[in-house]
Amino acid sequence: MRHAHVKQPLPRVGRLAGGLTLIALALPLLPAAQANDPIVIATASPTGVYHLTGQSICRLLEVRCQARPSQGSEANLRAVRAGDVPIALAQSDLQYYAVEGIEGFAGAGPDTSLRSLFSVHSEPFTLVVRRDAGIQGFDDLEQRAVNIGNPGSGQRATMMQLLAAKGWTLDDFALVNQLPAEQQSLELCHGNIDAMVYTVGHPDLSIRQAIDLCDAAIVGVEGPYVDALLEDAPYYTLAEIPAGVYSRDQPAVQTFGVRATLVASEASDPDEVYAVVSSVFENFKRFTSFHPAYSLLEPEGMIRDGLSAPLHEGALRYYRERGWIEDDDEEAEEAEEAEEAAAPES
Repeated sequence: MRHAHVKQPLPRVGRLAGGLTLIALALPLLPAAQANDPIVIATASPTGVYHLTGQSICRLLEVRCQARPSQGSEANLRAVRAGDVPIALAQSDLQYYAVEGIEGFAGAGPDTSLRSLFSVHSEPFTLVVRRDAGIQGFDDLEQRAVNIGNPGSGQRATMMQLLAAKGWTLDDFALVNQLPAEQQSLELCHGNIDAMVYTVGHPDLSIRQAIDLCDAAIVGVEGPYVDALLEDAPYYTLAEIPAGVYSRDQPAVQTFGVRATLVASEASDPDEVYAVVSSVFENFKRFTSFHPAYSLLEPEGMIRDGLSAPLHEGALRYYRERGWIEDDDEEAEEAEEAEEAAAPES
């Protein structure tokens, strides 16, 4: 088992108790302030599904909870590692990078304190274009003006991976914008960019805005470079944006994607993590009603799919109570991880 609860001996009363009383009198507001602190969940753009997911989880909790907008997955993972937030949402690929200490996390090294709670919805990599730009697929983006996402966002990180698989760099675009999700649709409508990319669950407010206001379209992202990316990266999967999500004439769109995941630090309060996890699964039908992207979720997949970091102690406690994870499962997983760590690099 990864965590063990050790029962501490009770302190002797007397002078110790008197000393604690004096400390409590000297700091009368500290316990109350701590008790009133909300559980904070870092999300992403206020208009995206991540923020709605954080808000949805908070609606289920019986204690104070705050869904806090952020710059996105990479920024969230850094904030969790630094102890700035206890819980956050992050793309499954970025979670993997943080655990391994690669890509944008190479300088910081592997985050051995990162823990998973569960995964949420699928997030297709979505390419939205102006219809008058003549863009039929990703290949047509060469020498076009493209918004790749703000630094620290998940879509920017995924875009850079896709460019590397295709053999492109940012120099292959005529113009590169780095706007956050809530600003890119208007930039597209104003004609300042030809295309924007977004890794997000559907339907999404920002994409709907682009389609409704300036007759934008979603086009597929397919090709040998996508196949190569999927073969090399276990956190990516083929994905489909269903037909008719944004308009009657919108066809099904083939692309690839990741999963949204909820993560925490190993140091995050196990009782708070337990409260978050139990609130979602004890009110599962209500949770899945909050957004169409959650409609296909099943608990069995949520506690395994897209999770590179070990499960948090608070999450494990709940899953064991439900009988979803046995101690033997954890011991086998730990043995496999130890074996992989000990194996010589090829």
